[in-house]
Amino acid sequence: MKSKSTRPSKPPRLTEAEWKVMGVVWAGAPVTVRQVVDAVEAETGWAYSTVKTLLGRLVEKGVLSTEKRGAAGIFEPLVSEREARGSALRALVDRAFQGTVGSLVHHLVAEESLSESEQEELRSWLEDPDEAEEESRS
Repeated sequence: MKSKSTRPSKPPRLTEAEWKVMGVVWAGAPVTVRQVVDAVEAETGWAYSTVKTLLGRLVEKGVLSTEKRGAAGIFEPLVSEREARGSALRALVDRAFQGTVGSLVHHLVAEESLSESEQEELRSWLEDPDEAEEESRS
């Protein structure tokens, strides 16, 4: 039986902990609570109950669906990683860069240490956005 979770019109903001859990879900969907715990426990020390709570919150936010299969709950994403990243980036641009992507790019170029290859990659993406799209899928 599937959960009643409905897909949000735009991906909601995720906490740092929710991003970590979603990374596991996106990489291995469908997943159980145990699979997520096994994937994050060494890094985070989170208990089963903590992961179960986080997955429940993500279902409530409409980011995950859940289905009972036997004794286990199975979780699958309702929002793609690309959609979530886009939403998070848009929120960051709006909040910290007055809504302009150019200000974000300027900050990255001026304030962050981009290697020569990263600078070249950025130039090529600016010249051919379709190429950047194809590379982000691989």
